Amino acid sequence: MTKVDIVSGVYEKVGFSKKEAVQVVETIFDLMKETLERGEKIKLSGFGNFVVRNKRARRGRNPQTGDDIEISARRILTFKPSQVLKNALNRS
Repeated sequence: MTKVDIVSGVYEKVGFSKKEAVQVVETIFDLMKETLERGEKIKLSGFGNFVVRNKRARRGRNPQTGDDIEISARRILTFKPSQVLKNALNRS
């Protein structure tokens, strides 16, 4: 699913114009991005949690040369699905 698919879904199901649907989806994604950039988590009931985690610097290895390298500290985004979403995915 792409952003265009999401906009089309909002357009069809909510009844907004295409332009309004694009604005709504863009606004939601911008709000989510700003929240995650601040290091806050996003909790969507019935869907899951988006959490920014800090990874420390560590030693690694270049697979092509075998040389040791330093992997810098960084922030990563993780997603943990809710039990409701897990159950929906595993229904038989």
